[in-house]
Amino acid sequence: MNRSFSVYLDVVRFTAAFLVYLYHSNQRFLSEAMLPASHYGHSSVIVFFVLSGFVIAFVTATKESALPAYAASRISRVFSVTVPAIVLTVLLDAIGRQLMPDIYSGYPFDQFIARIGGSFLLLNEVWFISITSFSNVPYWSICFEFWYYVTFAMVVFMPKRIGTLAALLAGLAIGPKFMLLAPLWWLGVLLYRWRATEDWSGPVSMALAVLSTAGIVAFHAFGVSEWCSDWLMGVIGKENHRQLTFAKFFVGDYILGVLVFLNFASMRNVLARHGQSLLLIERPVRVVANYTFTLYLLHQPLFLFWGAVVQGDPAGPGFWLTVTALMLVTVGVVGHLTENRRYILRDALFRLISRSPLARPVGATRHE
Repeated sequence: MNRSFSVYLDVVRFTAAFLVYLYHSNQRFLSEAMLPASHYGHSSVIVFFVLSGFVIAFVTATKESALPAYAASRISRVFSVTVPAIVLTVLLDAIGRQLMPDIYSGYPFDQFIARIGGSFLLLNEVWFISITSFSNVPYWSICFEFWYYVTFAMVVFMPKRIGTLAALLAGLAIGPKFMLLAPLWWLGVLLYRWRATEDWSGPVSMALAVLSTAGIVAFHAFGVSEWCSDWLMGVIGKENHRQLTFAKFFVGDYILGVLVFLNFASMRNVLARHGQSLLLIERPVRVVANYTFTLYLLHQPLFLFWGAVVQGDPAGPGFWLTVTALMLVTVGVVGHLTENRRYILRDALFRLISRSPLARPVGATRHE
């Protein structure tokens, strides 16, 4: 992966996380006016899925080609942030509810064993169960992504037929919501492994980059996701549609996923030829991108908490800007202590997993 394209992906990653924040913080107690670009929330998660599949395919081919390295890196990546996020969400919600209970009226604060246990085990969205992690609504997607990591490892590090069967059985055990969104994650894997896309000519790549970007904008401008979701509800019925929770947009998500795939594939080629200027912002982009996971997993409990603490006037932009600034500062502190120190957990896990009998090769251990 060329450096310019890597910088581009980091820009996309942080932008997507901030768009999710805009989507969730578009609440009238913070701002009476609708926030700009606040309708890209769910779509940004789909961008994350495609991007995640691409990155995981890349690291297993270049850095984490053995199971101990892969497992240690993925586990530390997830749990270095999810565990603090769960603990902080409970604490922040408990305090915020005392200060300004009205803004928490739409979020659960009960069944602590189920919510905390499900969140720790990343099983919030198994089959037609949907366990909201208190006020942390965005938590659902990491429950999908972690099990995509696991099933991908089965395919890559186990003998081919056994691994594929194991991944399918695991997917069925987790349920239809997981399976419906899985093709989006695997689109990212395809993007990395389908080398024919790198042979597109310069003009073709540039045209596809422009068209895919315009297509993503048009997708939202014309409400394609909502239209597809309404169509699906008419086909499967209102109750079945509701049971799909975050996967109920999957028809539109597939369209968006193809547009994102084309954008990434074409931009990779464009930036390989004309991306030197992007390297000028490489350092600040890398720094900011290192806090993306923390921003994504903590923004909702944080903006609710700081909103309850500040209790400003939503008539102007000052209240939202103040809460956003406090949220970002908190993300910086928490991310510095967790996400940016995950290497400590990673190294400890690597030593532990390397000594495990499960890490020893049995037959064919890797199939690309």
